[in-house]
Amino acid sequence: MNRRLLASLVLGLGMAATSALTGALTPGVRLAQGPAPFQLETMIPQRFGAWQLDPSVVPLTPDPEQQGMLKKLYDQTLSRTYIDAAGRRVMLSIAYGGDQSKALQLHLPEVCYVAQGFQLVRDGAGSLATQYGALPVKRLVARQGQRNEPITYWITIGDKATRSGIEQKLRRLAYGLSGEIPDGMLVRVSSIGMDDTRAYALQDQFVAEMLAGLDAPSRARLIGSSVAGQAGP
Repeated sequence: MNRRLLASLVLGLGMAATSALTGALTPGVRLAQGPAPFQLETMIPQRFGAWQLDPSVVPLTPDPEQQGMLKKLYDQTLSRTYIDAAGRRVMLSIAYGGDQSKALQLHLPEVCYVAQGFQLVRDGAGSLATQYGALPVKRLVARQGQRNEPITYWITIGDKATRSGIEQKLRRLAYGLSGEIPDGMLVRVSSIGMDDTRAYALQDQFVAEMLAGLDAPSRARLIGSSVAGQAGP
């Protein structure tokens, strides 16, 4: 066999292998097609634990350009403010996207807040303890003028809660290798105040009471079945 023929054969085999690998890594089955349909508006109660809806305060609203992007990224969004008997307020924002392939990924708070003129003064990883297991979360602080907003958020890709960044990418890659397109949920809670430690404690309490107020399927959608199934009813 001469060198030219050998080179052509090797090149052909390489192209075939690349094509096969690309096909294997291209997700084709959307997980969102399987579970029963749901609506965030009715799934999340307006009252739970010590908290009730406060319609007088609207959470941070994206500008028109951001709104257009969010409509492309998400199938459903929910933004509410809750208040307890002591007058403490927590803002809740949830976004759901049925297709978390590479072309359509969750829009992270780190991007959203900065795009609206906030300065990100803290960005770290954390863990939020609940009776259903520990949630891997991101802890942020966004500041604009006199407004200081501590933020806690997590992402659920498919059936598992994760942090943004490398963990999120590895989770999507695992689904890609299995030929599945996962759905995704981004859950963000925040409050306004200068004491970040106290704010995070309040947010943890809020999340714990919200999860306790959900039925099991709804809770699994928010935090993933791998966490929701660890404990609790």
